[in-house]
Amino acid sequence: MATYKIKPLVVGLNETDQGIMTYQRFYGERIHLPIYVFALLDGPKKILIDTGLEDFMVPEGVEKKYGFSVQHFEEALASIGWKPEDVEIIVHTHLHNDHCENDYLCSNAKVYVQKAELEALHNPPAIDHRYYDDVLDDVEVIEVEGDTQIVDGVSVLLTPGHSKGGQSVVVDTEKGKALITGFCSNEKNFPENGPAIVPGVHLDAMESWESLQKVKAFGAEILIPLHALWVGAEKTIP
Repeated sequence: MATYKIKPLVVGLNETDQGIMTYQRFYGERIHLPIYVFALLDGPKKILIDTGLEDFMVPEGVEKKYGFSVQHFEEALASIGWKPEDVEIIVHTHLHNDHCENDYLCSNAKVYVQKAELEALHNPPAIDHRYYDDVLDDVEVIEVEGDTQIVDGVSVLLTPGHSKGGQSVVVDTEKGKALITGFCSNEKNFPENGPAIVPGVHLDAMESWESLQKVKAFGAEILIPLHALWVGAEKTIP
């Protein structure tokens, strides 16, 4: 069985309100949200989870405060010895623009997306403005439906609600299964005590809640909320 180390690469940063992450909780608390690309190391293929933002601004002092560097996509890949054309597989958590703007640079990659999410890209829900119809024009797209194994050691769980076809990515590691959430969340969505909190941005609050329960019931040894600040400071996970 293939196992991987997950290398978080920070390829953008947003300043926003914590309520964007946590439905009906923590409004008025200003936070920074890192935008990640997750590179899977030590496996037989070069795999990325998401490709992040193309352009962004980094507020002064943020990198020192949080212990990570914010790099443009090509610079981030170069830090692990990769070039965009080396990437063989991209697995998308979802297709909001901050997760897929650099796909076009990965000319040799196969891109795995839930069918429902691809349909949303081309026919967005009326209340969702974060789909850019052309982001996958220059790549080979492979549709999946539901819970699916992508390659040995990497699989996806359908976890909609935040978007129509969000998928959480499960990666086999030497310390057990790591799960990267397919919906935008941070550490406050998964408190140590008490129930998980639905993402503040969603198309369907109850569907989001059900996806949270699915993630919790899966029981991954390592849970990686998609925008958690602690993730960026890790050299690799595990």
